[in-house]
Amino acid sequence: MLIVVKEFYAKMTMIHLKKKDVVKSSVKGIGIEFDHEQWFAILDVPGRTGICEYIKEVWEESRYTKPLDIIRRIANDETITAARRVKSSEMKPFQRFIHFLVMKNVIPRFGKRDTSSFMDLTYMDHLMARRLVNLPRVMMRHMSYVISMKDHELPYGDWLTMVFEAFG
Repeated sequence: MLIVVKEFYAKMTMIHLKKKDVVKSSVKGIGIEFDHEQWFAILDVPGRTGICEYIKEVWEESRYTKPLDIIRRIANDETITAARRVKSSEMKPFQRFIHFLVMKNVIPRFGKRDTSSFMDLTYMDHLMARRLVNLPRVMMRHMSYVISMKDHELPYGDWLTMVFEAFG
């Protein structure tokens, strides 16, 4: 299956439109094209709303909360005065578990697993506050990021199996 996933990513392009993103690729000569609505249907994920920002190393306010508030909550330290990464050793067990889920499933990567990026913290905060996350759109944006990098773990292999099955 890894060979098929590698082929998918090697041929993948992402088209960013105003209201949707479209993934195009092919595997073994079969064309694959889907937008986030089709991705929802293939994954059978409920809901089509929620946060879907893909923020790389930008510590800015979101419409939900301020970065410093998120950092203080997750680091369990109200005395923090500046935005910074949070080490997993600063997190309570439940927060470490959510951090693990985000790193392994929402925005998977290799390396630097003992600290959290602002994007990790944002998704952790949303999940802990039970605010919606538009997982398929986040996944598509992460896939777009991955194909722009040379050395990055290829994410969502298990999920892509469902896509390959849907396209024959």
